[in-house]
Amino acid sequence: MFGFAGHLPELIIILVIVLLLFGAKSIPGLARGMGQGLSEFKKAAKHDGEEDQPAGKPPAAS
Repeated sequence: MFGFAGHLPELIIILVIVLLLFGAKSIPGLARGMGQGLSEFKKAAKHDGEEDQPAGKPPAAS
C-alpha cells in the first residue's frame, strides 16, 4: 500500500537514533511491551462490540 522503498534511508536513520538513545539491551523489552500493549488493545477492541453478560447467566436465545 505504502512504498517503503523510497523511505528506507529515513527508517534506517530513525532506527540508529533509537538504538543510540535506548541501547541495545533495552530495545527487546521496549518491543515486548509495545507488543503486549497492542495485543491488549486488539482484545479490547474485539470485545468492545459485544454486550457484557452477567456471570452465571447464558446469553438469551433468539
